[in-house]
Amino acid sequence: MIHALDPHFAAVLENLEKLSDGDLAALSSDESGQRWVAAFTHDRDPGVTYLYDHTTGESRLLHRAKPHLDPESLAPMRPVSITSRDGLTLPSYLTLPVAVPASRLPLVLFVHGGPWTRDSWGYHPAAQLFANRGCAVLQVNFRGSTGYGKAFTRAGIGEFAGKMHDDLIDGVRWAVDQGYADPDRVAIVGGSYGGYAALVGVTFTPDVFAAAVDVVGVSDLANFMRSQPDFVKPMLAYNWFTYVGDPADPEQEADMLARSPISRVDQIRTPLMVVHGANDARVVLAESDQLVEALRVRGVPVEYTVMRDEGHAIENPENVIALYTAAERFLAEHLGLETHHA
Repeated sequence: MIHALDPHFAAVLENLEKLSDGDLAALSSDESGQRWVAAFTHDRDPGVTYLYDHTTGESRLLHRAKPHLDPESLAPMRPVSITSRDGLTLPSYLTLPVAVPASRLPLVLFVHGGPWTRDSWGYHPAAQLFANRGCAVLQVNFRGSTGYGKAFTRAGIGEFAGKMHDDLIDGVRWAVDQGYADPDRVAIVGGSYGGYAALVGVTFTPDVFAAAVDVVGVSDLANFMRSQPDFVKPMLAYNWFTYVGDPADPEQEADMLARSPISRVDQIRTPLMVVHGANDARVVLAESDQLVEALRVRGVPVEYTVMRDEGHAIENPENVIALYTAAERFLAEHLGLETHHA
């Protein structure tokens, strides 16, 4: 919500907000404050930009960031509030497929990284992909996420694989209880912290998920902390050391191992896809190697891809396409998705 302090701008703002049903984002004007360029955050038409002339009241479309996409065929992202089992309000986002009855759909629980960031309303390519394939997509801002006040963020201290994960499970239960999701066709997907959450999902709550995709996720919290580059370590005092612990302290290290998927690898029976960048300095390749090796020793199938030219973020366009093509095929197999949708 934007509150105008200047009367002239208040009149301008009223008209700018009529240009799009998105959220007003970037704004600029000429020196007279009469001609304006306004860009919008939008779930189905990202970055749509208009020129507005306050003298004449006329406006015209200047630019669409993704002109090849038809906003009418994309799925709206709807803000929803989910109440956790201990009474916290979890601000979340639900994306439902277009022209499909919103009942007992396969569900993709898409978990953000960080974890000290948040999901927000806007265009989300992965959510649009899976909604296009007939899935409901749920993004939960679990405790520990930022953007909702210090108390909400600090509620995540000591809660890795604890209440932070409970919040995700409570989101799944909400989607099932609302009738949107089929409880037998739920996948958990995420990168970085989201990858760790996917691994926690299949080790701590394996009965909830029919499939999991872990991209550059942490499997061993103690090893993750010890393997951080030296230049990063001073920045970890108020996040990782505060929220997870210090692996140099034996008692804290034991707690970290208890919250690590590698310690519960014998619980994994959910179909699992693991992707990692070979040059990842934040979450080293060994985090995925050791997990996959432990599964293969036990004869548990796991689909593992190492991208030799990537780091902590899968960024090269051909690799992004390969990642989501593989994830689409994998989830189609285990959730019963359509692989092609209009």
